[in-house]
Amino acid sequence: MTTISAPVINRPSATSVGTIVWLGSEVMFFAGLFAMYFSLRANSPEIWANDTAILNVPFALVNTLILVASSFTAQFGVFAAERLQPRRTGLSPVKWGMVEWFFLSYILGAIFVAGQVWEYATLISEGVSLSSNSYGSAFYITTGFHALHVTGGLVAFLLVIGKTYAAKKFGHYEATSAIVVSYYWHFVDVVWIGLFLIVYVLK
Repeated sequence: MTTISAPVINRPSATSVGTIVWLGSEVMFFAGLFAMYFSLRANSPEIWANDTAILNVPFALVNTLILVASSFTAQFGVFAAERLQPRRTGLSPVKWGMVEWFFLSYILGAIFVAGQVWEYATLISEGVSLSSNSYGSAFYITTGFHALHVTGGLVAFLLVIGKTYAAKKFGHYEATSAIVVSYYWHFVDVVWIGLFLIVYVLK
């Protein structure tokens, strides 16, 4: 008598699906911030022309490239997690594991946030603050909320790295956590690219 085995159903991770749905809501949140920025700019073109001239675009471009680079290093960490390699097997970056790549991503992200803090301090010293005018409000609200999201991503990197050291064995559960964090980090990077184009290029 031939036994027919039940087909194996590969369902997507509930954590991954939940993260993607949540990021969809975050898209709507940032779309609202972009709409606010454009609305205020349309009503105050003179203020925008005056205050955007103060922006240090080359510095912002370098800071943007640092954040974009962190997205690549995070993805290399994902590749290591997918092959279930938590830590390095040699000194060469080719032999790095998820932990090393995520640590590098954390450092790059922290440099980006520090750069934003320095930029804020510079702008405030030149009279552009959150309460100075509509441009100040739009600039700090849009870029500030993004900075908070980046900071949240940095905390997530540390949590994943900590879980990896705490786990007795690095398995698919730990790998999924790393992949989910990378989804969030890539989203944060893409949002910043949009912000950079709107705030610093198009002004």
